[in-house]
Formats: sequence, C-alpha cells, structure tokens
Amino acid sequence: MPPSAVLRRALLALAVVALALWTALTTQPRLGLDLRGGTRIVLETQDTPVLRADAEATDRALEVLRKRVDGLGVAEPSLARAGENRIVVELPGLRDPREAAEVIGRTAQLTVHAVTGTAAAAPEDRPAADGGRVLADPDGGGFLALAAPALTGDGVKSADAVLDTTSGRGWTVDLAFRDGAAADWARLTGEAACAPAGDPARRVAIVLDDRIVSAPAVQAGVTCGAGIAGGSTQITGGFSAEEARDLAALVEGGALPLPVTTVEQSTVGPTLGAEAIRASALAAVSGLACTGVFVIAVYRLLGLLATLALLLYGLLSYAAVVALGATLTLPGLAGFVLAVGIAVDANVLVFERAREEYAALGRTTAVRDPRRPLATAFAKAWSAVADSNITTLLAAGLLFAFATGPVKGFGVTLALGVLASMITAMVITRLLADAALALPAVRRRPALTGMAGLGRLRTRLARRAPRLMVHRRRWFTVSTVLLLVALAGIGVRGVQLGVEFTGGRDVQYAATRPVDADAARAAVAAAGFPDAVVQATGDGGRDVTVRVGETDDSAQRRITEALTGTVGPVTVEHDDLVGPSLGGELRTHALLALGLAVAAQLAYLSVRFRWTYAAAAVAAMAQDVLLVVGLFAWLGKPVDSVFLAALLTVVGYSVNDSVVVLDRLRELRRTGARLPLADLADRAVAQTLPRTVNTGMGALFVLAALAVLGGDTLTDFSVALLAGVVLGMASTVFTALPLTVTLESRAPKPPARPAKPRAGDPTGAVV
Repeated sequence: MPPSAVLRRALLALAVVALALWTALTTQPRLGLDLRGGTRIVLETQDTPVLRADAEATDRALEVLRKRVDGLGVAEPSLARAGENRIVVELPGLRDPREAAEVIGRTAQLTVHAVTGTAAAAPEDRPAADGGRVLADPDGGGFLALAAPALTGDGVKSADAVLDTTSGRGWTVDLAFRDGAAADWARLTGEAACAPAGDPARRVAIVLDDRIVSAPAVQAGVTCGAGIAGGSTQITGGFSAEEARDLAALVEGGALPLPVTTVEQSTVGPTLGAEAIRASALAAVSGLACTGVFVIAVYRLLGLLATLALLLYGLLSYAAVVALGATLTLPGLAGFVLAVGIAVDANVLVFERAREEYAALGRTTAVRDPRRPLATAFAKAWSAVADSNITTLLAAGLLFAFATGPVKGFGVTLALGVLASMITAMVITRLLADAALALPAVRRRPALTGMAGLGRLRTRLARRAPRLMVHRRRWFTVSTVLLLVALAGIGVRGVQLGVEFTGGRDVQYAATRPVDADAARAAVAAAGFPDAVVQATGDGGRDVTVRVGETDDSAQRRITEALTGTVGPVTVEHDDLVGPSLGGELRTHALLALGLAVAAQLAYLSVRFRWTYAAAAVAAMAQDVLLVVGLFAWLGKPVDSVFLAALLTVVGYSVNDSVVVLDRLRELRRTGARLPLADLADRAVAQTLPRTVNTGMGALFVLAALAVLGGDTLTDFSVALLAGVVLGMASTVFTALPLTVTLESRAPKPPARPAKPRAGDPTGAVV
C-alpha cells in the first residue's frame, strides 16, 4: 500500500476514534426502562354517546397511543391494557412526563374544512349552518365560519415535522394524503381558488381538537377548479421544533376512538434491578476478556492487535449509540453481542487467510516482508466480510424500518455494531498490523506474528480432509429427526408465551417504608414467580408493582405474604388484569419485518452467489430458529421480548456463518479445479473450519459468562444464544453445504475454465 494511502487511513482512523472518545465522555447514554426506569402513566378511557369504553375499544386506543409514543421519540416504550378501560404507559427516561401525558392523551381529531366566511360572535353564540362550526381565527383574530369537514385524519398518510428555511415559516408539519383523500384535497383547494384574493372563502382551515391550528389562503397560482395536486400540504403556525414533532406524532398516530384521562402518574424503577445490571456488566466484561485472551493465544501478535481493535470497536459502537440517542436496553444489547461476534469473525477470517498466504509464498519470501501475505489476506477476505455484513445490515435495516418496540431497538444497535466492526476490522486492525509487521524485531521472529504456522486443526485437516458430502443423506436424516423433535416439543409441550405476549395480572402494593426493589424481586421469585416483573414506583419508593402471568387469588396471596416478610406490611392499591404489552400490531410488525429481512437476504445472496446457495443458507437459518424454539418448548422456558431478541441474533449469526463457507466454495469453483462439487465442498469446510471454531469460541466465551454470571434475567437469553451459536456452526456444515451440493447437482452451473493451482498450498486450496 502506498505511504500516502496508509497516512490517509491512519488520519481517518485517528479522527474517528478521537470523535468517538469525545462523544462517549460528553454524552450521557439513554437507558431503557429495564436499565434505568422512567415514567408510568395510567390512562382511563371514557364512554361516549356512541361507544362504550370496553376492552375492545380500549385495545384500539392502545394501538393509537403506541404510534404516538413512537412519534414522540421515546424508544422501547411499554404499553398494556389493565382491566376493561385502563392503559398503563411506561416511558423510559422521559424528562417531562406531564407534557407527555398531555400529548398522548389528546383526542387528536384532525379535520380539514372549507371557510365560508367570518363571524364576530363567539363560537358558543353562533353555531354554523349545514353541520359546520364557528372557531377562533388563529391568524387575524375574530372567528371563522367553517363548512362541514371535507377531510379527516383517516386520510393522512404521513405527517413530518420539517424546518422550512426557504420561506421563513420556521417549523411546519408536512402532510401527505392517501389516494382518495388526495383527490378530496384537490377538490377542496380548487373550490377555494375560485374565490377572489382577500376573501375568507379562499382559505382552508385545518382543525385539531376543536381548534384551528392553521388556516392558509390558497396561493394565487392555483387554478380555479383544479386545486393543488400531489396530495400534500403544510400546517404552519409558528411552531417550535418540539411542538411540530408533537403535532406530527398526534396527526400520524390518528385519533383516539375514545377520550382518555390521566388517573395516575409516577416514577418507576428499572425492571431488571441494580444487582442484575451489575451482574450483566461483570459477565460482559469477563466474557470479552476471555475472548481477548483466546484470540491472543491463537494468533499471538495479530491476536493482540485484534483485541486492541475490539476494544476500539466497543468504543465506536457505544459512541454511535449515544450520539444517535438510541435507547440501551437488554434486547438492544443482544444486537451488540451479535456485533461483537461479527467483529471477532472478521479478524479471524483475515488471520486464517493470512496463514494460507504465508504458507503459499514460502517461509523465506514471507519473512522478508510479512506484510505481503497479510495484504493479500485482507483483499481476499473482503468478499466474505462484505457479504456477511451486508446480509446482517439488510436484516437490521428492515427490522428498524418496519418493527416497533424491542425489535426496533435490536435493529438499531445491531446496525451500528456491524458498521463499527467493519471499521475496526478492515481499517484499524490493518493499520496496526502493518505498523507492527514493519518492525525489524518482528521480522526476525516470524513465529511471533501468528502467521508462520497453519495451526493444529488446519494441519490435521490437511493430512486427512473430511469426506462429509458423501454422506449427505445421513446429514439430511439427522436434520429431519432434530426438526421433528423440535416440532414435537412445540406441539406437545406448547410454546410458553411470556406476560408481554399473553397479558396477566398487575398488582400495585403500598408499603410503610421505602422498598428495596432487588429484595422485592428476590422475595417474589422465591415465592414461585421467577419471571415476574417487579418495579419500585412512586417518588419516595414506597410502592411496588408486580406483574405476573395469569394467576389466581391464592397465588396473589403468596406474593403478598412474600413481600410482607421482606419489605414489611403492604396493602394492595390496585389489582388489575393486564393485556399484552407486545400487542397484536407489534407482533404483526415484528413478523413482517422478519419476513422481509429473510426475503432481502435471500435476494441478495441469490445475486451475489446463486439461488441454490441462497436457498441453502436460508434453509439452514430456518432450521436453527425452529430448533431453538423447540428447545425452549421442551425446557418450558418463556418466550418474551428478550427471547425474541435472542432469536433474531440466531438468525444473523446463522446466515453470517453460512455465507463465509459458501463464499469459499464459490472461490474454489471459480478457480476451475477439476474436482466434483462435493469434493470442493469438503475442501471449503476444511479450509474454513478453523475460522468457524475460533469465531464460535470467541462468542461462546461471552455467552457462557452471561449464563453463569448474568443472573436469572440473562439465563434464558444466554441459553438461546448458546444453542443458536452451536446450531449455527453445525447447520452450516451439515445442512447448508450438503443442500447446496444437492441443489447444484439438479441445477448445475456451467463449468468454469480450469486454472492451474499454485504450488505450496498445504491443503490443496487454490489461492
């Protein structure tokens, strides 16, 4: 690499690291409700003359509120119905809960009216004819007489807060109408354009909850009868940035089917507890330390540099999360765990390839300039790194775009982690390695580099390569049996859905003294409810809320007795049945996002490889998902948002692992070796197995530490990921590769022109 290019990369890397360090030191992280706590608002729906506030109507109001909360920028909110007509809203780390309660509780009925004239009387003294109304003019004072609404909020497709710098209007809300509403908007503005300039009838009034928020006049350039086409408009009104965002959230969320009132507002503690958070942090640090020691032991100097780059990866990803204001929660941290594995994987891919190149060049040539095999390794490993990362980014982007709640948070942290891992592995690690390998002391000690030997596993595979593809039917039989066992677990034992999916019971207790939330959690768990969500509530911490699955009165009495024995006398303040916080719409969006993510990965891999390769990789991934779900069914463990995040991690890891091996198979076929495809597949497994084992070991260290040290909160999460990592490694070799060979035999690729293998490759690889 030319010295100028090295200098540019070094300066860029230094600038990125410096910016990340400054961001990490100066920006406070935004923690989710499970790590920090936040605001708890209890809303109560009210009957109307035409609609009763029953459970069905309250559920519809809850989905509208969920859209509004997402529009307010509050990530990872929790919303659930309590009883027939109450909605519990928990907002992590919200600064102004009163304003939030006011915004999310407004009816937000948006209507658009033609202006028929002005009125001097107050609205209550002068009702308008033909179903219209008289409302205060926000611009010139007085009152405007309005016709019946020509448009309602149901016709609004989207609403966005926009800073209008061209016309000097400041913050506005841009509205886009649906197809039918767009035609109504054109007709309304076309009629208004027929009135002369200055006539009130030339104005169009946009009304929100019986208040005109904007009444602009149709511009002179609009043709009478034609109106404004395109189906969009602007709401102006001298809004601040916050007011514009709140209004956009209200309009896009839609109107509440029922009016709501705030009956309770309090501060809640974190759902995980300080002890669980400390245990999780200790587990994460311990696991990463073990991963670093393992990488250094295997790759020596290069491993040490990769570990340093891994620390910088942690800094970059954390800085990106806090800079974007993303919320850190346990499901979001699952994305971080997956990205750690991807960061380790990229380094291992390069280092294993460097060992091949070192052996191919010969000891004398490589020792003379050890940077040469490393540069070739970076160039050849780029394809596999790019493909595996792009498939993961596709999944993360679609999860962010279409999902909500914890699934959305997972997509954010995963995408940021993948981008940070690519920077550290392909830029920072390379710069550090180039600088270290240029030192004379390193060149005199080639064994120190970690490239001089192929490693024990690769050496053994070179002497006796496995013949796995000959037994494809055997592997298909084993996979089928495992899938049948998993499906039997799902059918016989059933999937135990958590409280977030099924709803349950929400009981609020009042204590005589401040409550230690960790002690209360331990007491409830000891009473036989380890999966209960326990939070300290109220400003003084004298209340505690316990949310469990569907329980009878005797179970509730056991919880009360357990709390009394731990925190002192308690009395029941509220005892409500709650609906699922992961509502039907959220689950639908999550499944839609996951389906689109799988389809996008299938399409991308079909373009980059062949449809046979793509189908095999996706089939292996689907097998891994079903096996993990079946395992949890047999173990009787709950399926909740944390398990959902773990399952998404398994999806990403499985596809990532398959892509690496399939990329090597594609490369071997491209060289035109005169070998059957089954033999090339065996060779691809032999050449990538060290990378698979070493990457898997790096991930297993972190997950094992989380399982042992992370406490009850992270046990199920860690078990799901441990199973997913092991199954992901196995499915690549025993499902994806055999299925690829089988599909290719039925849809063969035209043979490539053979190329002469280079001498010196101990595994027979054509490099």
